[in-house]
Parts: sequence; structure tokens; C-alpha cells
Amino acid sequence: MRAYVSCAGARAIAVVSVDTARMTLSPVGTVAVPTAPGVAADAAPGGSIPLALSPDRRHLYAAERSNPFLLASYSLAEDGMPRLAATAPLPAGMAYLSADAAGRRIWAASYPQSLITEGDVDADGLVRAAPRRTLATLPNAHCVLPDPSGAHLYATSLGGDAILCWRLSPSGLDEASEAVTKLHRGAGPRHLVFGAGGERLYLLNELDATLVVFARDGATGRLTPRQSRPFPGAPSPAKCADLHLHPSGRFLYASERATSRLGVFAVDAEGLLSPVESVPCETTPRGFAITPGGEALLCAGMDANALGLYAIDAATGRLARRAVLAVPAGPNWIEIR
Repeated sequence: MRAYVSCAGARAIAVVSVDTARMTLSPVGTVAVPTAPGVAADAAPGGSIPLALSPDRRHLYAAERSNPFLLASYSLAEDGMPRLAATAPLPAGMAYLSADAAGRRIWAASYPQSLITEGDVDADGLVRAAPRRTLATLPNAHCVLPDPSGAHLYATSLGGDAILCWRLSPSGLDEASEAVTKLHRGAGPRHLVFGAGGERLYLLNELDATLVVFARDGATGRLTPRQSRPFPGAPSPAKCADLHLHPSGRFLYASERATSRLGVFAVDAEGLLSPVESVPCETTPRGFAITPGGEALLCAGMDANALGLYAIDAATGRLARRAVLAVPAGPNWIEIR
């Protein structure tokens, strides 16, 4: 399988071969992330390059965070190498990208400009035009994610300590339907992930290092908090970063950058969490990903310029580092195909 690792310091995407049978990583190549015309080659890069895969896994999208901002669409060849196919302008630097299950829409969230955008994906799987909709949010939008059924869109407001929700229809986001789920002050909601087919929503709070479990009403999108668990050993304030659910639904993983650790939580039949372990990882784990079969976890150490490969114990969810690969500067986001 192939892993795509965005490396913001190098304005590049590293392509890595992942062998989960041997638990090895091998470099395949790199491709550049384009900048807009007029941007100097030595201009300071943005702090991260969010990525998203199309639902058919034939295209990869990347958002360049240097001004003027671009969304790049890549076609993925049979050898797994991305080929730049289109670019489109963005109104701001984006912290997160997500595509809908139908392959028709792409959403982005801007932390510095406190907004989300909704764009169109054409019949070729490419984004060729500026977003069709730009919507102001509460401060510091950080994540934007549709629920698995495509009925609602959720976004986190890190500075506003809230989760925002809108209804979705074939014509797109319904701005008038916005609903707000408030969290306690100073929580710093950052990343979201759905569980149980969308009946649950898990939230990672960056600043107070808590993981929150919500029950979700599929008809209304309403969220009801059920549990809050701390990230073991995180400082205050913390720098929690990424959140992913194991494909089995039995384990939830989170990263914390101040201590450079990965947290592992068991998920019971009701979706509630119990801590399993917290393990040291590559320095500054801004992003990580789990292989589709659940055999392994890949961790990008942003300040280590390294990608770590961890075997996942199928019974306990525990992690064991098996390989480390040097990658270009500033690795921060991983997609796996």
C-alpha cells in the first residue's frame, strides 16, 4: 500500500510504500505541492499541508497554506504516484480538508480566518474552481467533517470552544440550519471522528487534553455528551493534535505534541473509553493514520522529519514501533491508499 505524507517545510508530498506483513517502510518518491503564480520559490512555507483522499481513492487533494492559497488536485496512477491535474484558489490558509462520500463536494476549515468553505468536485474527480460557498464561523475553525450518511456537516471552533453543525442536501450546506454545541471554556476542540456508523462522535480537545464521547441523533444532528476522558500525562495547557478510530471500532488513538506521545483507548460496546497506554513517538506528532486493515499506525513526527510505523496488537490495541523512515522537512498529514 502507499502512504502520502505532506511535508510542509519542503512543500512536498512524500510517497511511501508500506508493507504490513514485514512491517517495513520504503521511499517511493516525492511530488511538489504547487504555489500560486508570483510566489517566490524561497517564500516561507505554511505550517502544514492538509490532505484528503477522494472516496474512490483515485485522487488526492492538498491545500497549500502560503498566500495566495491553492487547492491542488492530483490523479493517482497505478504505481501510486500523484500527478498534478488541477489547481483552484482558496480564500485562506486551511487547516483541514474532507471530501464527501459521493465524491461531489470538498470542504475546508481555516483556523486563522475562522471560516469553512464548500467546493465542487467535477466529474473527473478534480477541483477546478474557487469554493462555491465561504461561511464565517466562531473563532479558529480547525476540522470540518461530514457524517457518514451525508446528512450533516460538523466543524470545530477551537477558539470558540464549540462544535458547529449544518444540514446537508444535494445542493450543499444549509447555512440557516447552523446549530452550536458548546463546550467548557478553554477546551480547545480540534479534531473529530465518527464511530458506530455515525451514531457516535469522538472529539479531541487540544488545550485541556480531553477526549469527549457524544451520542449523535442521526435525524437532527444533535450531540449529547456521554463521557470525557483525559489524555494520560498531558501537560496544561496541552498540544493535542490528531484523532483516529481503529477500523474495528474497538480502539481510539490520539496524539499529543508537547510530550510527543500517542494515546491508546479501548472502546466498549456503548462507545465509552478506557485508557490502555500512552507511548513515546516521533517528535511533534501533528498527524498520524491507521492502515485500512488496522494492522499498523503511521506517525508523522513534524520536528523529527520522520515517519514511524507501529504494529497494532489486534487484541489490546497496544502499539509497538517497528520501523522509522526519514522524510522531507515538516511531515504533518498522512493519507493511506
